[in-house]
Amino acid sequence: MRNINVALGSRSYPIYIANGLINDLGTYLSEMPLGKEVLLVTDTNVGPLYGQKVADVLLRAGFQVAVAQVPAGESTKTLDQAARLYDMAFDHGLDRTCPVVALGGGVVGDLAGFVAATYMRGVPFVQVPTTLLAQVDSSVGGKVAVNHPRGKNIIGAFYQPRAVFIDVDTLTTLSLRELKAGLAEVIKYGVIWDKEFFAWLEENITRVLNREADALGYVIETCCIIKAAVVEQDETEQGRRAILNYGHTVGHAIETLTGYGTYLHGEAVAVGMVLEAQLARKMGLLEEEMVIRIQNLVSSIQLPVSLPTGLSINDMIKSMYTDKKVTQSKLTFALPTSIGVAEVIRGVTESEIFSTLAERLIV
Repeated sequence: MRNINVALGSRSYPIYIANGLINDLGTYLSEMPLGKEVLLVTDTNVGPLYGQKVADVLLRAGFQVAVAQVPAGESTKTLDQAARLYDMAFDHGLDRTCPVVALGGGVVGDLAGFVAATYMRGVPFVQVPTTLLAQVDSSVGGKVAVNHPRGKNIIGAFYQPRAVFIDVDTLTTLSLRELKAGLAEVIKYGVIWDKEFFAWLEENITRVLNREADALGYVIETCCIIKAAVVEQDETEQGRRAILNYGHTVGHAIETLTGYGTYLHGEAVAVGMVLEAQLARKMGLLEEEMVIRIQNLVSSIQLPVSLPTGLSINDMIKSMYTDKKVTQSKLTFALPTSIGVAEVIRGVTESEIFSTLAERLIV
């Protein structure tokens, strides 16, 4: 068992990492000051695998469980789906002490967390992430949201969970595509924060792809420690936390323009990391050698590194203006200045972005 604390004063919470952890979820939750009615949110991928198992664990611990299964995929993060979950919360009798439990990947966590943050102005929220991307990134830090046709995660809140329970065993049922998509966020942490971790990934990425238990455990723990450290410095992204968005300005534009269904989040972020590293090089912030190392590591796991066919660069730039980091109509990027170091750069020009994207467009 690994235990990491996210130190946020009265909003502090633990991250538990272990194999088989969902078998003990009822015990952990029964020791917390929670009401007995639980809304368990999962999706059509994870629900058939773990939904009933987790519901039974909670029932044996004395909880009454309503299971909400939403369609899998980014297109589920909508206000319409949130409204359906509000109805279930009403019907199941949730009050302000009763938790919403998210069992699934980043989409489930974002949607369930948004509902928890807004139902009765906030009810307890528990994360049980089952994808690598959710375990290393989206389940930690309290960002919850739904999408809008004009921008990803535009409607949301900062709302910290009461606890995060990471069962490494759930990765055994994760598809290879989803595993690779999660590794994009893993690589991000090496680029923005920890050059030794990046070098370790260069040497050990195959072990992670092969799902070796010790390698997976090390990756998850390292990323959670980094994420916790950044969030503790800047919980609501007023400054430093924005470095976690490396790769996401381009990535979110790709997801928005392709309708939230063509690319997995990590795949879009992979393209974004490579293009934003190239942007940093063009701006004189990053050496070419570093760009090559980033692209080589991303390419080594067959993640995409170029813009998809058919996307308009002008539309990409227009979409970037809906990014949450834009202030006073100035484009802002989190860009690496070396492997292990990143900075938030405000006022990036459209011409710099256009020339970078034009070089990386698949034709």
